[in-house]
Amino acid sequence: MFDKEKVMDAVKLLLEGIGEDPTREGLIETPERVARMCEDIFGGMNEDPKVHLSKQFPAPNSELVIEKDIIFYSMCEHHLLPFFGKAHVAYIPNGKVVGLSKIPRTVEVFARRPQLQEQMTVQIADAVEANLEAKGVMVMIEAEHTCMTMRGVKKPGVKTITTATRGLFVDNPDRQRMFLDAVRN
Repeated sequence: MFDKEKVMDAVKLLLEGIGEDPTREGLIETPERVARMCEDIFGGMNEDPKVHLSKQFPAPNSELVIEKDIIFYSMCEHHLLPFFGKAHVAYIPNGKVVGLSKIPRTVEVFARRPQLQEQMTVQIADAVEANLEAKGVMVMIEAEHTCMTMRGVKKPGVKTITTATRGLFVDNPDRQRMFLDAVRN
């Protein structure tokens, strides 16, 4: 459960820890602003993707659904710095499809948590497979990590790409290639 007061206290301690004065005019409202920001960017902590993926429609002849270029922003759980990019999600329906907005909403549920990109990729694939009972799922995430651009190795522009395959995509290079071709175009 989100605790605004704890976040505000932590921000005050952080400011003091870096040598700032939290009572300085420009910083007086910072703890509250950061707390509101945290409530927003970590809003996926208490969300269940099942809520979004439950709105389904019959589609007995659908073969492949791909939603690409789903922009997301998340926070690296190791450094609490942002990473951001695009998610691409494909699934092979098992007689039913989900409303088109529901896949991006599912990406948001997992992105709005302290997160690892590798973990987020798997979580999205597992949620789509389980809740849609999809015959196959493939997820690819391309992201830039500010923990690599602002600190550490300091290499802006580097993208990390992760994938997860489930069901009919596993061990099927033709299906995987179809997905990758669609994502690239």
